[in-house]
Amino acid sequence: MSYGDPNNPYGQPPQQPPAAPGYGYPQAPPGVPPQQGYGYPQQPPAYPGYPGGNMMQQSMPGLLVTARVFLFLISAVQILFAIIYLYVGAIASDAGDSGEDLGLTGMGEAGDAVAGIAIVGALIAGGLAVLSIMLGVKFSRGGQGVRITTVVYGALGGIVGLIMLFIGLDSGLATAIIGPLIWVTFAVIITIAPVVPSGTAWFNRPRY
Repeated sequence: MSYGDPNNPYGQPPQQPPAAPGYGYPQAPPGVPPQQGYGYPQQPPAYPGYPGGNMMQQSMPGLLVTARVFLFLISAVQILFAIIYLYVGAIASDAGDSGEDLGLTGMGEAGDAVAGIAIVGALIAGGLAVLSIMLGVKFSRGGQGVRITTVVYGALGGIVGLIMLFIGLDSGLATAIIGPLIWVTFAVIITIAPVVPSGTAWFNRPRY
């Protein structure tokens, strides 16, 4: 009895032909891994930093965060000054009217002049407060326009602070030095924060 005999029960079982692939599916050549199911779209790879990829959330640099807080603090001071100017203007106007009623010549005109100057000061302080708040808010999404405006605004504020500081030094009063010194410190940080490499990179970052 031969092992090659198909009727031999002790012989090797006959080899089965390979199973045919399912109907309608393309056959892959040998050595190539199977592809994704037929009829399904291929998903493009996700690359960080590109639309559709897993972009890393970039955080605002610490120096810019500090400058932003200083802008909000300065806006609060400017709003306070605007209220004080309005209050002084109202008092001057009332004092001038009272002087006119008492027969004091020129009191009405002087009161109106002081009231006008106070109102102009209130408008300037209010406008600067709005600008400070807008710059601070736009730090998160602003571009080069916000960056340049912040640098110019901080530099002008630093010049005003230096003038006030020199006046305080000439007066010899410690209370006249502390305020301008804090103001100059705030102005310097606001000016240099958008200029340093981290600030420049923040305002130049891609936005999707």
